[in-house]
Amino acid sequence: MVLPGEQARLYRPRPELLPAAHVPSLPHYQRLYQRSVEEPHEFWGDIAKEFYWKRQHTGPFLKYNFDVTKGKIFIEWMKGATTNICYNLLDRNVNEKKLGDKVAFYWEGNEPGDSTKITYRELLHKVCQFANVLRSQGVKKGDRVSIYLPMILELVVAMLACARIGALHSVVFAGFSADSLCERILDCGCSLLITADAFYRGDKLVNLKQIADEAIRKCIDKGSSLKKCIVVKHLGREEIAVDGTCSKSPPLKRLCQEVQEKKTESSQRLHPKAPWNPAMDTWWHELMCGASTECEPEWCDAEDELFILYTSGSTGKPKGVLHTVGGYMIFAATSFKYVFDYQPEDVYWCTADIGWITGHSYLTYGPLANGATSVLFEGVPTYPDVGRMWSIIDKYKVTKFYTAPTAIRLLMKYGEEPVKKHSRKSLKVLGTVGEPINPEAWLWYYRVVGEERCPIVDTFWQTETGGHMLTPLPAATPMKPGSATFPFFGVVPAILSESGEELEGEAEGYLVFKQPWPGIMRTLYGKHQQFETVYFQKFPGYYVTGDGCRRDKDGYYWITGRIDDMLNVSVREKIGPIATPDYIQYAPSLPKTRSGKITRRILRKIAKNDQDLGDISTLADPGIITHLFNSRCDTKQ
Repeated sequence: MVLPGEQARLYRPRPELLPAAHVPSLPHYQRLYQRSVEEPHEFWGDIAKEFYWKRQHTGPFLKYNFDVTKGKIFIEWMKGATTNICYNLLDRNVNEKKLGDKVAFYWEGNEPGDSTKITYRELLHKVCQFANVLRSQGVKKGDRVSIYLPMILELVVAMLACARIGALHSVVFAGFSADSLCERILDCGCSLLITADAFYRGDKLVNLKQIADEAIRKCIDKGSSLKKCIVVKHLGREEIAVDGTCSKSPPLKRLCQEVQEKKTESSQRLHPKAPWNPAMDTWWHELMCGASTECEPEWCDAEDELFILYTSGSTGKPKGVLHTVGGYMIFAATSFKYVFDYQPEDVYWCTADIGWITGHSYLTYGPLANGATSVLFEGVPTYPDVGRMWSIIDKYKVTKFYTAPTAIRLLMKYGEEPVKKHSRKSLKVLGTVGEPINPEAWLWYYRVVGEERCPIVDTFWQTETGGHMLTPLPAATPMKPGSATFPFFGVVPAILSESGEELEGEAEGYLVFKQPWPGIMRTLYGKHQQFETVYFQKFPGYYVTGDGCRRDKDGYYWITGRIDDMLNVSVREKIGPIATPDYIQYAPSLPKTRSGKITRRILRKIAKNDQDLGDISTLADPGIITHLFNSRCDTKQ
């Protein structure tokens, strides 16, 4: 329970407990922020010098148009400069910064005891091998590769291999259905799919190859150009060692009999209706065994496409958000460094799936760009028991921990005892991501998990922004439970009224951003007109987040939710009797995507009592649908 006044109270960092490496005080943050806004070319130009560029930019450092009334919307950072993001993340860390023997990832499997690790040098070798594999399969710069994998090291390898040769990766969350996978493959015209045989998520076996086969059939029926499918043998796997020989991975406690047999026997078991197709399917480990560990990177323009990531979409039609090489690289790296106050001895753990933007920016690209050591976790917070997360923190001595309010609220239900059974003394910074955190959960996280010694960075951002937009900085920013606090470097927020007027001081309205930051999306893949309509048309001259926001008297920002999810509540005399609802149905929750967007197409189906819901694999909690149908108002059709 939050006592009166606690939500508005300032929780001040204790610098004696957290000596910050980068932003030690609020005045320091304010000076850096002011420079980033007033002199973005110089601020980001200095940061860009920390990375390798094959060629420097030839035109303006930044060129853009946010105003649809003045022509096409575009954003260009450092256009003409050439680099390779994989080279900056791996080759430089190994060869120039001498981090080859440093652990890049500790991999923690679904089962306790299933674990391994990979160093920066080993990761570089595997990425080069798989980049050569992709080239041998005909993948070239500009091609799109769909990745449908669980949280295993091959997922990171596949992403970076695509980036190394200039191909775009499109990662699809491994919990999505065949229809969702098919839709994304078709939308971006993927020529190759990477998947796995199967994986466990808690007690649940997910036969991924079977789902992928179904998606492939649907794609081919619709005229897809998909030609190849590479399959990771994850259950009962053979792993390729750095020297090219084959060695067994740590034994899994439970093996899926259907997917651990050799290829000729398993093809029928994997999918009786879609047998192993030698013209389409190839095992990952067979391709890797003969691949070279050296691969020359493709040098890409800063504005070349890096990846496509689909937002779930509230209408059921996902949008392919497109990010580019140069700007995304420096923004993901810089925000990771400052927001988590990254220091070389840190062990960092972001619990997000790489199928989401959080896993892209703050589990893959951002940490690796800083030479960080991260934990990559395959399982779920409650398996085999509700102390799993705290156990992992102790096992790897995690110092910076980044998770979702949903997970915090889930673990709160089990009380303090499972948390306090574990030390957690290594923790220095806690973070939240995915949705606004309620004050009760924030205070539990702060008091129980962090023992009132760890600052909380409650971050607001979107798939479209590429990185943090509103966030506290550890040791520098006084915190308020549930507030996203202040803008990150280069981010200029404003709150607009319905008429588009900028509101000053304490205010509530539409959250927009007034100028571009390096990590902003460049377009929706193949749908630039929709990009302009969704994000720039309502308020010309601004990027429109679609979120409501309140700014308090201290200048702190509070996200109030999606604008189109809100209703005006008043008496019928003010709004008018025509707007009076016919029926009101009370519900404990609504069908939302994992990014917190309400799926209105499903609400329309429930209103009509139409049980034909289509694909619901993108929902965070599909179980709420049954409740909504059961408690539906008895209306006449």
